[in-house]
Amino acid sequence: MTGSARWKDLCLDAEDPATLGPFWAAVLGLGGETSTGTHSLEGRHDAQRVWVNLVDRPQRVKNRVHLDVHAVSIADLEGTGATVLADSDDTGLDWTVLADPEGGEFCAFVSRRDPRRGLYAVVVDSVDPEAQARWWAHVLGAEVDASHAPEAWTVPQPDPAPPLVFVGVPEPRVGPNRVHVDLLGDADALLGAGATPLWDTEGWRVLADPEGNELCVFADR
Repeated sequence: MTGSARWKDLCLDAEDPATLGPFWAAVLGLGGETSTGTHSLEGRHDAQRVWVNLVDRPQRVKNRVHLDVHAVSIADLEGTGATVLADSDDTGLDWTVLADPEGGEFCAFVSRRDPRRGLYAVVVDSVDPEAQARWWAHVLGAEVDASHAPEAWTVPQPDPAPPLVFVGVPEPRVGPNRVHVDLLGDADALLGAGATPLWDTEGWRVLADPEGNELCVFADR
């Protein structure tokens, strides 16, 4: 199955990239450096790259897109500057909900058998998670994993790119996301598939998926 785009990397908004960048480098087990207001996190593969970009707006609403991460321990995350919002010991769930130093929510999974750091998945709140998953699967040339439906619809990607997981929420999207995906591919093909144009820059085009989540598309040379 051939799609019109493929994963490039991930972008996080930050009021202070020099602080939030090293935090996420520690959480994700990546190296990084700050330059001209952007903190770039690098792994062994280009698909592991994360950009922490300067914005002039604070976090005001719950993240519509958030990261699920592998963690050595919750105490380890707290030591890097995370704050526990809902502990798995209290909720009975398999994950603990935390906030980064700027209040951005993320979820951590701890395995006693395989303690490690790294990105586990990118999770997207959706009014219609099945439709969202099927749209993203179509443009990425993937098959939807419905094994956890209707709670979650997953779009796997070739390793080391993370899976995209779409979960249902009742509330509509409010304001721009603080986490977005960068893709390599054909922006016109994505527009033809139902994406919405937002604006163009010299190096990439900014589109929105069918529920308004921003994404950037770079020409795949």
